[in-house]
Amino acid sequence: MIMLLIILFMVFQAVYTWAAPIMDAIEGGFTALGEWVAANMEPGILNDLIVNGVLAGMGSVLVFLPQITILFAFILLLEDSGYLPRAAFLLDNVMAKSGLSGRSFIPLLSSFACAVPAVMSARTIHDPRERLVTIAVAPLLTCSARLPVYALIIAAVIPDRTVGGIFNLQGLTLFVLYIAGILSAALAAYIMKRLARVKGNVQQFPLLMELPTFRTPNFKHIITSLWDRVKAFLKRAGTIIFALTVVLWGLVSWPQPPAGATGAAIDYSLAGMIGNTIQPLFAPLGFTWEMCIAMIPGIAAREVVVAALGTVYSVSASSEDAVQNALIPIVHNNWGLPTAFAFLAWYVYAPMCAATLAVIKRETKSTKSMMMITGYLFLMAYFAAFVVYQVTSWILKS
Repeated sequence: MIMLLIILFMVFQAVYTWAAPIMDAIEGGFTALGEWVAANMEPGILNDLIVNGVLAGMGSVLVFLPQITILFAFILLLEDSGYLPRAAFLLDNVMAKSGLSGRSFIPLLSSFACAVPAVMSARTIHDPRERLVTIAVAPLLTCSARLPVYALIIAAVIPDRTVGGIFNLQGLTLFVLYIAGILSAALAAYIMKRLARVKGNVQQFPLLMELPTFRTPNFKHIITSLWDRVKAFLKRAGTIIFALTVVLWGLVSWPQPPAGATGAAIDYSLAGMIGNTIQPLFAPLGFTWEMCIAMIPGIAAREVVVAALGTVYSVSASSEDAVQNALIPIVHNNWGLPTAFAFLAWYVYAPMCAATLAVIKRETKSTKSMMMITGYLFLMAYFAAFVVYQVTSWILKS
């Protein structure tokens, strides 16, 4: 078990940490390319489409490649060496408490980095019901894209003080958000495993196995299998991600503000109109129209919410960190504590980003499954945010 924990720690660190410099390089490369194109083309709708639509769409696809490649390299290495069946066997009793088996552990573990490779790695699960449930609950585990949103809200409303002389209150709040996601995933898996239906005859796969002997991995086989999986992601999921990103660009960028407009450009866009239209739906959660508008581009990627809030609140800054620092006093002064807590609760359960939606559709081969997973996450997010807002408001008034 100790060796398993060490290996899982290495896998988690690799997916979450080792991939970061490569992802930053890819993101920086597309940012630099976009800046070069913007500087060398005539300003206008075509310029904006290429920079913020096409290049942004390509970047949003390729930025996941390091995590996906590293995760599948580890999985294939562990599988080819004969260790993966042992890991599944060791963790089977723990996972059984939520209705899953040890086969679900590695996909769910990788969700803490990103749900995209987590959903893709669920294909190693033989039981179709368990595979569907694993895919459905993977987005509940806190991915790295949620951290900018959490960091902004926590810094704005939670005092930076020590509790018990040891624990930082802001850190404890972040820990609670992680635990909320884990417990919710376990509960959802327990319920869905008993309700989920898949096409065809469902065959149960109890975890009774003859453990293979350890062997030297066949690296040629690993490289070939890895290339096949990466190629499948780029060809199938990538096209959907790219298309959704361009559509979202259109919502955020069109129509252009009228002459003499004083508000942020996004206020006059289709996304702005949608945000203002749906605000009454989110009023019971305490969400303002600015928050609703910021949630629209956040469909493409959760971390975009911070930048979108900066745009809505007309924050001028040269970097994401500067935008976040400028937003902290704005959120502190304009959002009440119930609203801020409700927003945090919303993003614990909020429907996943466009990339994860695309991969779920690809892996399940079902638009219906994708829509049902999105729907249950939306309902959980709405219910949690509603309860948090109403209870917090009642406590502050009493």
